[in-house]
Amino acid sequence: MTTIKTDLTKEILVKLEEHLQAFSYGASPKELYEPITYIMGLGGKRIRPLLALLAYSLYKEDYENALTPAMAVEVFHNFTLMHDDIMDEAPIRRGKTTVHEKWNTNTAILSGDVMLVKAYEILADVPADKLGECLRLFNKTAREVCEGQQRDMNFETMDEVAEAAYLEMIRQKTAVLLGFALQFGAILAGASKEDGQHLYDFGVNIGIGFQLKDDLLDVYADKAKFGKQVGGDIIANKKTFLLIKAKELAQGDDKKRLDEWLSKTVFEKEQKVKEVTALYDKLGIKAIAETKMTSYFDLGFAQLDDLNISNKEMLAALKGLTQDLIDREQ
Repeated sequence: MTTIKTDLTKEILVKLEEHLQAFSYGASPKELYEPITYIMGLGGKRIRPLLALLAYSLYKEDYENALTPAMAVEVFHNFTLMHDDIMDEAPIRRGKTTVHEKWNTNTAILSGDVMLVKAYEILADVPADKLGECLRLFNKTAREVCEGQQRDMNFETMDEVAEAAYLEMIRQKTAVLLGFALQFGAILAGASKEDGQHLYDFGVNIGIGFQLKDDLLDVYADKAKFGKQVGGDIIANKKTFLLIKAKELAQGDDKKRLDEWLSKTVFEKEQKVKEVTALYDKLGIKAIAETKMTSYFDLGFAQLDDLNISNKEMLAALKGLTQDLIDREQ
């Protein structure tokens, strides 16, 4: 990590976190607003608003003026997490009890609804000459995130999922919000439409790459560094890129063994992870996934080469943050 990247990114991140924690989401009834304060206080990397602020800073130095608008991206993101946790029946979020478990499902649904409203309230403070464009792009993004979530749920009951369908799902569910965050920051700073589009495409491509990285880490991460059970996707028969490619390429006895493990309802978890991972290794799935992942990262970084900016220091900070996320081991 370079000194330039550390200083610039850390300064912005500290200011952003202070801004998020000082913001009042509402007070009464407390049962409605306490869950919002709770989930917003659980932390996280704050990647999405940070990307918005870094994009803004490519063109202007007064990023403090964009702190409140950038919050809208994080509030929306946490709204989706609150509702996703309900759908997944997840007990833990960032090491803490999820909202629907700490309170109840109805409260989590309603508090999540208010978070979406709050995101729009925050967006309403965008300068009038930029508000229409920002709302149009935000609405498009929000709709696509929901479409991606539905596609992901549909996959759970489908026997076969095509590679193209999976990539489209992760583009919508994960990547478009990263793209929007970057484009949003550029719009707020008065960047050209061309630069805004380049930053959007950068975000979408690295977002797809990040999800492919997550698919790989779930199987091949160092247990000591991963922070959760390695092989969780295998245990759950989750249709990741790795499983989709394995089902596509497996033949003969390999196909039979894979199908047997996918159909078992009673099994030893560690044995299943070991056996399916061995099949992945035999089929060369890891290398295929790494090649696909790298192709998206390369496409993303290529977009940055076409930006019309003079602030090379901030561009280095944006690239450095992205590279850190690419290199992560958990």
